Amino acid sequence: MELAHSLLLNEEACSQLGEVQKAEFLFDWLRYLDKLLLAANHLFVWERQKTLVEQLLSLLNSSPGPPTRKLLAKNLGILYSIGDTFSVYEAIDKCNDLIRSKDDSPSYLPTKLAAVVCLGSLYKKLGRILGNTFSDTVGNILKAMKSAESQGRYEIMLSLQNILNGLGAAATSCHRDVYKAARSCLTDRSMAVRCAAAKCLLELQHEAVFMWTTDLDSVATLCFKSFEGSNYDVRIAVSKLLGTVLAKAIISKPASRQSIRRVSLEEVLELLGTGFLRGSSGFLRASGDMLKGTSSVSRDVRVGVTQAYVVFVSTLGGAWLEKNFAAFLSHVLSLVSQSHPKANQTQIDAVCGRRCVSFILRATIGGLLGEKAQIAAAKDICQAIWKLKKVVDAVMSDGNLETRLGSADVAAGQHMLVCALQELGNLIHSLGTTAAPLLQDSSAGILDSVISVSTHPSVSVRLAAAWCLRCVAVALPSYLTPLLHRCLERLTVLKSSPEAVTGFSFAVAALLGAVKHCPLGIPHGKGKIIMTLAEDLLCSAAQNSRLSAQRTQAGWLLIAALMTLGPAVVSHHLARVLMLWKCVFPVSPKDLETEKSRGDSFTWQVTLEGRAGALCGRYTFSFILRLSSIVKTYGSPLKTPSVVYRQRLYELLILLPPETYEGMCLRPKCFALLLGSGIACGSLEYDPYSIYEKDVDGDSVPKPLPPTLSVISSAVKLFGVVCARVGEAQRLLILEQLLDCVKHAKGARQQVVQLHVVSSVSSFLKYVAGAKGSLGPEEMRRPALALVMGALESSSPLLRCAAAEAWARLAQVVDDAAFTAALAQVSFDKLKSARDVVTRTGHSLALGTLHRYLGGISSSQHLNSCVGILYTLSQDSTSPDVQTWALHSLSLVIDSAGPLYYVHVEPTLSLIIMLLLNVPPTHAEVHQSLGRCLNALITTLGPELQGNSTSVSTLRTSCLLGCAVMQDNPDCLVQAQAISCLQQLHMFAPRHVNLSSLVSCLCVNLCSPYLLLRRAVLACLRQLVQREAAEVSEHAVMLAKDSREELTPGNDCLFFSCEESPQSDLQYANIREVGLEGALLALLDKETDQRLCRDIKETLNHMVTSMAVDKLSFWLKLCKDVLAASADFTAVTCVDAMQEEEGDKGDDASVLTMRNDDRSRPFTNPRWATRVFAAECVYRIINQCGNAHSAHFDLALAQEMRKRDSRNDFLVLHLADLIRMAFMAATDHSDQLRLSGLETLLVVIRRFATIPEPEFPGHVILEQYQANVGAALRPAFTSETPPDVTAKACQVCSAWIASGVVSDLNDLRRVHQLLVSSLTKIQAGKEALSHLYNESASTMEILAVLKAWAEVSASQLITGILEVVSKHLRNGSCSSDGLLDLVHTDLGTLSRLWLAALQDFALLTLPSEFASQLPVDGGAFYTAETSENAKLHYSNSWALILHATALWLTSTGFVVADPDEGASNLSRPVTPTSMCQGSSSGATVKSPEDVYTDRFHLILGISVEFLCSLRSDATMESITACLHALQALLDVPWPRSKIGSDQDLGIELLNVLHRVILTRESPSIQLASLEVVRQIICAAQEHVKEKRRSAEVDDGAAEKETLPEFGEGKDTGGLVPGKSLVFATLELCVCILVRQLPELNPKLTGSPGVKARKPQMLSEDGSRLVSAALVILAELPAVCSPEGMLISILPTLLYLTIGVLRETAVRLPGGHLSSTVAASLQALKGILSSPMARAEKSHAAWTDLLRSALMTVLDFWDPDGTHRELDEVSLLTALTVFILSTSPEVTTVPCLQKRCIDRFKAALEIEDPMVQIKTYQLLLSVFQYPNPAVSYPYIYSLVSSVVGKLQEIDKRKPEDAAELQVFQEGIKVLEALVAVAEEQHRSQLVACLLPILISFLLDENALGSATSIMRNLHDFALQNLMQIGPQYSSVFKSVMASSPALKARLEAAIKGNQESIRVRTPTPKHPQNPGRNSSIQLKTNFL
Repeated sequence: MELAHSLLLNEEACSQLGEVQKAEFLFDWLRYLDKLLLAANHLFVWERQKTLVEQLLSLLNSSPGPPTRKLLAKNLGILYSIGDTFSVYEAIDKCNDLIRSKDDSPSYLPTKLAAVVCLGSLYKKLGRILGNTFSDTVGNILKAMKSAESQGRYEIMLSLQNILNGLGAAATSCHRDVYKAARSCLTDRSMAVRCAAAKCLLELQHEAVFMWTTDLDSVATLCFKSFEGSNYDVRIAVSKLLGTVLAKAIISKPASRQSIRRVSLEEVLELLGTGFLRGSSGFLRASGDMLKGTSSVSRDVRVGVTQAYVVFVSTLGGAWLEKNFAAFLSHVLSLVSQSHPKANQTQIDAVCGRRCVSFILRATIGGLLGEKAQIAAAKDICQAIWKLKKVVDAVMSDGNLETRLGSADVAAGQHMLVCALQELGNLIHSLGTTAAPLLQDSSAGILDSVISVSTHPSVSVRLAAAWCLRCVAVALPSYLTPLLHRCLERLTVLKSSPEAVTGFSFAVAALLGAVKHCPLGIPHGKGKIIMTLAEDLLCSAAQNSRLSAQRTQAGWLLIAALMTLGPAVVSHHLARVLMLWKCVFPVSPKDLETEKSRGDSFTWQVTLEGRAGALCGRYTFSFILRLSSIVKTYGSPLKTPSVVYRQRLYELLILLPPETYEGMCLRPKCFALLLGSGIACGSLEYDPYSIYEKDVDGDSVPKPLPPTLSVISSAVKLFGVVCARVGEAQRLLILEQLLDCVKHAKGARQQVVQLHVVSSVSSFLKYVAGAKGSLGPEEMRRPALALVMGALESSSPLLRCAAAEAWARLAQVVDDAAFTAALAQVSFDKLKSARDVVTRTGHSLALGTLHRYLGGISSSQHLNSCVGILYTLSQDSTSPDVQTWALHSLSLVIDSAGPLYYVHVEPTLSLIIMLLLNVPPTHAEVHQSLGRCLNALITTLGPELQGNSTSVSTLRTSCLLGCAVMQDNPDCLVQAQAISCLQQLHMFAPRHVNLSSLVSCLCVNLCSPYLLLRRAVLACLRQLVQREAAEVSEHAVMLAKDSREELTPGNDCLFFSCEESPQSDLQYANIREVGLEGALLALLDKETDQRLCRDIKETLNHMVTSMAVDKLSFWLKLCKDVLAASADFTAVTCVDAMQEEEGDKGDDASVLTMRNDDRSRPFTNPRWATRVFAAECVYRIINQCGNAHSAHFDLALAQEMRKRDSRNDFLVLHLADLIRMAFMAATDHSDQLRLSGLETLLVVIRRFATIPEPEFPGHVILEQYQANVGAALRPAFTSETPPDVTAKACQVCSAWIASGVVSDLNDLRRVHQLLVSSLTKIQAGKEALSHLYNESASTMEILAVLKAWAEVSASQLITGILEVVSKHLRNGSCSSDGLLDLVHTDLGTLSRLWLAALQDFALLTLPSEFASQLPVDGGAFYTAETSENAKLHYSNSWALILHATALWLTSTGFVVADPDEGASNLSRPVTPTSMCQGSSSGATVKSPEDVYTDRFHLILGISVEFLCSLRSDATMESITACLHALQALLDVPWPRSKIGSDQDLGIELLNVLHRVILTRESPSIQLASLEVVRQIICAAQEHVKEKRRSAEVDDGAAEKETLPEFGEGKDTGGLVPGKSLVFATLELCVCILVRQLPELNPKLTGSPGVKARKPQMLSEDGSRLVSAALVILAELPAVCSPEGMLISILPTLLYLTIGVLRETAVRLPGGHLSSTVAASLQALKGILSSPMARAEKSHAAWTDLLRSALMTVLDFWDPDGTHRELDEVSLLTALTVFILSTSPEVTTVPCLQKRCIDRFKAALEIEDPMVQIKTYQLLLSVFQYPNPAVSYPYIYSLVSSVVGKLQEIDKRKPEDAAELQVFQEGIKVLEALVAVAEEQHRSQLVACLLPILISFLLDENALGSATSIMRNLHDFALQNLMQIGPQYSSVFKSVMASSPALKARLEAAIKGNQESIRVRTPTPKHPQNPGRNSSIQLKTNFL
């Protein structure tokens, strides 16, 4: 194919190819040429133009296929438009000659058609340049059309369209001729020709004024005729023509010279109305038909006119509709008024008419009007309802019953009312909570008008009114309960009116159906009221025969609707419902027989109505066997009730377990299926029960089918289930009887029977296959096969499809290769011999379904034969139907065959390409089947398409070529398949798909009027942006900028949906302005299809994830534009209010003001749902930035990086925009948007609360927005705000206060006051809260307030406790925190509410077996009936409340003087049910001790239960809060004493914490758990100390040795696992240590082959965990008895502490110890110095163990070098700890002492100055040890080394501060020796020290030139000499006397020192300097 990529055709290469390859080659060359001509140098093209023209014209004679001729014509037009036009006339003449040719053979037809297409393209491109030739050309084409077949007429019409497009007004002379030709084509038998004619006329009307003036009526009539017998595409094309012409008639202004009368709106609407009501017939014929009673309006005409209405209004635009809405509404509603009673003579006609009117209203109002205009439209609709209601009232007030019931006025208005009510409901549903002002407007009276028509005589109107009320409730949940109350009240009052009973029961049922869409629910008590009312209606039904049927229906409808409220409501009424069910059905077969002989037609009607209603919740079976005899007895009045009864029964029986039917004797007549024919429109009145069953899907009203049709569907499903379970003999009998039924039926009835029978058999086979069952013996196959075989050759396509399905399922169930082969052979034989279309289509589909259900492997033996036959059939050009079915079947075969199909891929692909290039575009179904085949082939090839071999490359090129052909097809489904194929190719071979052209195609079709095409576009886009979001976005913008023409939908794009052409152009302009992202947002705003909206959101979410950080400003601006587009009124009012309050702080609030300039906005009036999505995008962007660069949340760093590169963009720089967007969303009318806005605000506060403001040190950047935050929160605390919004606002309030952003009390009080108001509201308890919603909504609000206060209080209580601690430490006064004071004011109230909430939570979390112990009335904040719903709210709030309660108890020391303190502040004291009063009697008052104990166990119990069974979804916040609560609890002595005294409780708590540590990897959680463990051990220590103290006091003067042993281990020393606190603690600590340091595991280190590793530096978190564990280990000795300590845990403790030292003793710079080493040394010191060591019984063993431990540490310096990497300083420090902390018996053993001394001596020889410094410091502490037995050996052995080192000062001067410090530390050691030495040795030591010190001194000359190091050494020595001289004067004098040199040096040094001091002390000249310095210091401190 590379040879095809040149400007001129490579004729040599082309001539060598076969026919199919040649066609591919030519098409590929033309595609390449198309792109090249636009991009190439024009001069280069001109030079080769002549040759190129010749080549292109020569192709005309090569019979080019439709896609090829289209491209050929396009290239010819482009070539002449950019090149020389001299030879264009020759080309036109040649084309005309070809058209005039007399050759009518089929082989010459493509040449003629190509010539026609070329003429169209040339005139379109060159236009008026060819003006003098067009009349001949048009005449020639029109003449050719007279003898043309359908393909020719199709192409001629399209060519004429192009000619008109190019010539414009210049073609006026031939307009009439073209119009005349197009008129005839508009009613052509070929649908494609009609479409083409419509497009031609659409082009003609631009210039042909007569079409929308004088000939307007005839154009309309012509369009109506065209709709007759039309298909979807024709209706789209013709409706666009009709709508556009009529719109032009209204808006166009004729030239002044033309005296043409303007057409009025009324005339246009009347014209359309005539078409809708009378169709294409003339007036006389239509009137005659109506008089005869035969309506002449076909459904096709009505649907077409309906679409024309939509196009008409869409073309005029939203502004026009807004202005003329009242007139338009009145006209549209009149279409279904029965003022022409014969126009809607049947129920089906009426239902279809209503569907059409509803579509018109929904497409126009829903698609074109913004929210404000929709509210105005709703008022107009309401006025229309009132007018119609007045008519009904006037008629109903007439006393004459006969005239009342038969009044034509009531019947005339009923359908109008239905349409108006449905549209009103849809409008309010789409507006959501933004419709609140509409319903609050009393002048409109929306609710009154709807409720008033609930008693209308027509059932349809009553149902529509009920549906409208349901839509109101779903949109505005706050209206649900009041509406329910109002309807129940009316139903009770008007119980004697049949209309009121049904009307208000419908309304109540509809409102109950809305409950599941309203998360806040309804009060639980409403269920009881409804149940009582239903019971009353059923019981009183027999009292009045006039009301029996209505009351029966109403009663059961209410009960059935009540069932949708779920088990929480139904369980309370189940007994009563069961009793009613029992009463409505006969108890036994005998009763059934008896009742058959009683009653009349009316009583049976009521009975059936009641039983059908009861069956919504119960089943019975035997009655149906006798139903047919009852219907025969009483005739047609029972027909409909009996059908409804059957349907309910069948639906119920389907739900039973299949095993129920096993062994059942089934009478065949149970499945004598009801026979009906025709297809009906669904409508609500067919099944009133669907008003509560169906979910609201977008704006869709439920449309159940008539019972006669829906019962068949239920029967078919039930047949499959039951027949699969009955015995084989009975099954055979049933199949044979069904076969007889089919044989005996005749004519059209036979087809209907066959269809139902085949569907039933298929359902049966499907069920058997699903259950892995079998058909039974072989004789079962015969009747089944006979049933299917006859249907496979039926004339009904639907029946053939059903038969093919059953055919394949039969083979699947039989599962026999021979049987399958026989079936396939039957089809092969039929296909080879038959020539009729029916047989060939049926059997070709049968082959495909065989493969589909049996899979490729099972049917592989006949794959070749099957493919061969389908190839042949798909090339049968004489029958497009055969081609379509064969190709569809082939796609099924390809799909199922999988890899087995590889051998057929190449020929199949060639076949597909050949057909794509040759099948006329008029046969769209063939192209659709080809698309399915191509898609299946690409899936089969899969990733192999990435290969580089020649064969794969050829296949890939063919696939791309096929996609290109399909993209140019005019059919939208074929285009959708092309996109789907390209999507597949991009997934498997992304490098080979041109992303730019694919994105271009997607952008063009983004706003297509065809839903399936839009879905394909979005599915592809969603896939692309997951991998290449940035590239896709860039391509879209680049294409939009490069070529406007490419991005404008062509004339093939016909609109009838809510987007019209000008809007689409604007949409594509938007891609240039706001990118693909903005275009998608705009599409989301217009789109109504839920699946498509979901795809758009997913696509945008992927783009946010991939690109938001890199295109931050763009995305934020996009979201801001959407949110700001309709936020003007909200922002302005809030800003005004804030400015009044803030005074001169208006500047801060001015951030929120908007510019009211729609022209600068890319989005106008977006819907609330779009704004909600934009708000969600904002906090998604914030979270994305959280995972990116740290500068996004650091203002100083962001500003610095922005200065370096202005392209850098960070989120913190857009904080003002984030706050503004959050504010706009949080103050909107839409509750969903308010929730999103508050969530965004919460995210902003949490992310930005701690970011400092660089310009104002000490402040944070959020401080300046406190007014904005307050203004955003305030509206959420008004009385009418829903609880969920208030709950979210409370969360934001607490986050804002607890964040610490605002420190000023006055500023903080505004937000604090909002929480105070909420607290006041909930103090009255659950009774005083709103009764609009379910009680669980009140629970949610209360708990949200308490949680918010808990968060605020927790942060302040922690601060307060810390301040108290610091105050005690400083022993001074601390300033009171203002916020803490605010919180303290309400703590008395809050503490009670918190405790009540915690007790509620504890009760709700009890296991189900304790349900009987729960309070009957519920808890403090929940009711018993709503406990299940309340659990979720408690689980979201309890953790923070628990933490706050624990902190409060901590702050009070767990002892509150008065348990009722603060109760006077409560309007109703809310205290836990059993917290402060006895459970047995209310009069019993608990003692304070009992109250404290209850509180303690409540907090501990909740914590332990939660922590011991942590679920995977438990939040970090809850776990952390729970652990912090336990910490706070154990900070107080009283709870500690409780834990300490109850060892089992402590062990249980430790086990729970151990489990937490094992299951949660978070370091913060593990650290918090360890802190609780430490506190438990401290509690145990305190308990042991207290017991010892008590024993000592009780014993008095007794000897201590006789005291009993306290602590674990007692006298024996044993610890029992499971009963030992110490053992549990050890387990937990070992778990922590081994996780961080696996080498501590003895099994690991003891195993062979494991080498000792280098010491390791742990992470910061790991170090903290290990240190915390070591602290706990060091505390354990105090809990044990001496024996327990020695025998059980001392070896373990020593092993672990020394092990941590060994594993983490890393050398750090500066001689520092790592935190883990420091912790291990501290723990070691604690263990070694334990008083247990002094106990006489264990002293010797203790000493032995400690010696072993010391030996272990000494072994770390082992000669084999295993531990040579260990830090010397750490090990020496460990030795020093042993020396100083143990008794002398441990370290004075000669062998150990000698090794210790050697270690110190070796350390002094190490060159590293830091090691020497630390060694001197450690020796100093050893030398100063008070016991001479310990210190003297070290002094004797090491002093000489120390002195020797110091005497080296003359030889090696110190060069840096470290070496200087070595000498200084050495001197300190010698000075310490002097201090501790005995008197007789002290003079000798001083005599040694003085020369050393004097040797450090410098004389006057040397001092001036000395380095700073030597000067410091000199100063140090001199200072020490000055101290030693007076202290040891005698020795000093004797030394000076004996050494004159030393004396002279000392004197010179002193003199030089005095001189230098005098020189360095100048007179101060600037006394203010200290002040300035101090001010700088202050500022630094402030920073």
